[in-house]
Amino acid sequence: MPGKLILVSRIIFLLLLPGLIYGCLQRAAVHLDIPSEKHLTAIAGVVTIDKTLSAIAQIDLVTKQGYQQVRAALAVKRPAYLRLELLPVIGTPDFFLAATPAAMSIFIPSRGEYYRGAPTGGNLSKFLPWNFNIEDMVMIFSGMYPTLPGKDLLSQSYRDGNFLRIEMKAKSGCSQTIWVGEKNRLSKYIRNDKSGKEIYSVQYEDYEPESVIAGKITIKMADGINSISVKYSDLKIETAADLSIFELPVPEGIKIIFLH
Repeated sequence: MPGKLILVSRIIFLLLLPGLIYGCLQRAAVHLDIPSEKHLTAIAGVVTIDKTLSAIAQIDLVTKQGYQQVRAALAVKRPAYLRLELLPVIGTPDFFLAATPAAMSIFIPSRGEYYRGAPTGGNLSKFLPWNFNIEDMVMIFSGMYPTLPGKDLLSQSYRDGNFLRIEMKAKSGCSQTIWVGEKNRLSKYIRNDKSGKEIYSVQYEDYEPESVIAGKITIKMADGINSISVKYSDLKIETAADLSIFELPVPEGIKIIFLH
């Protein structure tokens, strides 16, 4: 009797073996197949380098100091052009920020202060409660994802539920993971440091039926406290060769305070 059971088990195993092998090959193909290039190209084509994105943004900030909500006029252009004006409930803006790949300028009219310096996250954090590279901010606010530094990135992609999950790693050890949903729309992005520890994550939500840009973008720092949520209205994507909007002339009679 035991011999018959063993024989039956072997027969069943042999019958199932082709299916098991095929299933394993399928899973391996999904894991090793790298369709990421076409998806990433589609995402990168959302706001091309010749386009400028402008919008009115409701910005929700959560920091150790508490919660704050502000409205702002925002304009971004790749690779690292940014214009931000905080809009008061009544009156004129009292905070202007303009950045290019070469320099960043900030003007606070009520204080009569005009600052200029390199467009670094450190300089930006002196005025706004986030320490972000301008280029990364531009990519995120454009509804895309920042690029990893360096070349020869390793990448792999596979299905994760209803999403395509794309993992990328640089030689430095820095890595990022991207989740892409229907219509090549970004859903989530996570950036990790060289040790593999999460730095921050980005959630892309509230897509309009025909929109290629998320209506709401939320950045959450890995500390579990600090976050920035940007909700767009009056969103426009236009071809614009004129970069003067990203320049902030020094007002007459105001001295420049240089940032170091």
